[in-house]
Amino acid sequence: MGTIVIIAPAWGLAQRSKRQVQPPFGVERAFGESLRQIRKERGISQESLSFDSSLDRTYVSLIERGLKSPTIRTLFAVAKVLEVRPSDLLRQTEDLLAKKNR
Repeated sequence: MGTIVIIAPAWGLAQRSKRQVQPPFGVERAFGESLRQIRKERGISQESLSFDSSLDRTYVSLIERGLKSPTIRTLFAVAKVLEVRPSDLLRQTEDLLAKKNR
C-alpha cells in the first residue's frame, strides 16, 4: 500500500508583507509627493516622464515614494519634461515640509 502525505499550511511561519516600504516623512518624501502631484496634474505617466528624462521608470517610482534622493541633474531633467522650473519643484517641497511640521 502507498503512503498518504498530508501537506498542511505552516500557520506559525511569518508571512511576507506585500506592503510597500514608506519612509518617515522628510525631505525625500516631500519632494516625491511634489513630483507626483505635478506629474499627475500634467497628465504624464511615470513611464513617459522616465523615458523623456532618460531615467529608469523604477527610479522615478523610488523618487516619488521618497526612497531615493534625486541628483541636481535629475531635478533639472524632470523639471524640463514637466515644463516647470526646478525652483518650483523645490518651493512646493518646502511648502509641504512646512505644512507637515506645523
